Amino acid sequence: QVQLVESGGGLVQAGGSLRLSCAASGRTSTYYAMGWFRQSPGKERDFVAVISYGGLGTRYADSVKGRFTISRDNAKNMLYLQMNSLEPEDTAVYYCAAEPRFPLVRANEYHYWGQGTQVTVSS
Repeated sequence: QVQLVESGGGLVQAGGSLRLSCAASGRTSTYYAMGWFRQSPGKERDFVAVISYGGLGTRYADSVKGRFTISRDNAKNMLYLQMNSLEPEDTAVYYCAAEPRFPLVRANEYHYWGQGTQVTVSS
């Protein structure tokens, strides 16, 4: 079992930046790939980015390429998402997820989830 807790969400103006964090605990010795997803009211949970256990492999949704950067620090059991040039369309609840396979881009392929953190981008 892996427990995930996100933090770092908030309200930001368009063009601004936020850095999300996800703290992992529990069975962190397993080689989990970790991802970020987001969900807006009435919409499905969409893939944002994923990173392999070693950090050398990453994938991004087309909508965030060049603006968001996923990274991890395995020594601290932490996952990050640096979000720059934020747009109102980025407003959503952001979730981190873990699964011992890479790269997975569908939400239903992940077993472990955090509770989410709200990101709101004002125009």
